[in-house]
Amino acid sequence: MTRGYGTGDEYGNPRNPSQYEDRTRELPADPYEDQRYDPQYGQYPPQQQFSGGRPTPPGTRAPVVNAARLWAGGVATAIVAALIALVGVLIARALPKVEFLGPLASGPLGSGKTVVLCLGAAVAALAATGLAHLLLVSTPRPMAYFGWIVALCTVVAILLAFLGTGSLGVKIASAVIYLVIGIAIGSLVTGAAISATGGRAASR
Repeated sequence: MTRGYGTGDEYGNPRNPSQYEDRTRELPADPYEDQRYDPQYGQYPPQQQFSGGRPTPPGTRAPVVNAARLWAGGVATAIVAALIALVGVLIARALPKVEFLGPLASGPLGSGKTVVLCLGAAVAALAATGLAHLLLVSTPRPMAYFGWIVALCTVVAILLAFLGTGSLGVKIASAVIYLVIGIAIGSLVTGAAISATGGRAASR
C-alpha cells in the first residue's frame, strides 16, 4: 500500500509532532550579545575594540598606575641617589692627590659642591620618577623608552665630566659617580613603576 508523504516514518509508524523539536520557540539569550558590534555607536565595546581586523591585545592598554606607590619609590630612590653621591665623594677624596670638589685641606666632604651634587642626584631621581609616570600613562612600552632616556642622560653626564676642567683623576671620579647614580636611578625607578602597575608595565 502506498502511504502519502509525511504520514509516517520509514517504518510505517504515524508521525507524532510532539516528538520533534519545536523550532519556533524562543532561543536562549546569547551570552556574547554585549560583545557584538553596536550599530548605534558604530564600534565594539571597549574590551573588544578591533584594529586592523584583530582584537586589541589587553597588554597594549595603558596600565592603571598606583601613583602613591610610584612616588614613594621615587622618594626612596632620591635618598639612595643622594647617598651614592655622598659615598662617591668620600671615596674620591680618600684617594691620594685627587682634589675632588675642593682642595684636600677642606676636609673629607670637600666644599659646598658636595651638597650640590647630592641634591642634584636627588632631583634627578624625582625627575626620572615623573618621567616614568608620564610614559606609563601615555606611551606603549613605557619602560623601554624610560630605559633609553635614562641611559642616554647618563652617557651625556659622563661625557660632560671628561670634557670639563680638572685633573684626570677628578674626571674619572666624576664619571664613575655619575654612572653609578644613573644605574641606581634607572633600576630603582623601573622597579617602582613595575610595582605600581601590578607588573603590567614589564609586560608591555
